[in-house]
Amino acid sequence: MKNLLLLLAVMVGTLTARADEPTYPYLTFETTEGMVVSVPVSSLTITISSTTLTAGEQTFTLSNLRKMYFSVSDETTDIRRVTATDWEDAIDIYDLNGRKVTRTQVQEGVYIVKSKSGTYKLLVK
Repeated sequence: MKNLLLLLAVMVGTLTARADEPTYPYLTFETTEGMVVSVPVSSLTITISSTTLTAGEQTFTLSNLRKMYFSVSDETTDIRRVTATDWEDAIDIYDLNGRKVTRTQVQEGVYIVKSKSGTYKLLVK
């Protein structure tokens, strides 16, 4: 009888400890393009329609989603697809050694592009 009570006490203690684990306030999405976006889960609405998934204000193409998981911190990166307008508005382009290059010098690699809309990294494949 004492063993049964001890076993029950251990089980209740284990369940209580599990209830104190940290909550996960963000749902994080990773795309095949390397973009990482975290969306707060409080009042989160997720909609899937045809080929897109919308989570809050973020929209993803389903075929481009690599994984999604809950996280304790906002893991959002500012990696996104560069539009034709971003590229046309480019003021300065630098390679990773800090050398200024022209559009015609851009080859495969990573570049820092300064444009009217902001500064961003560009991966040329």
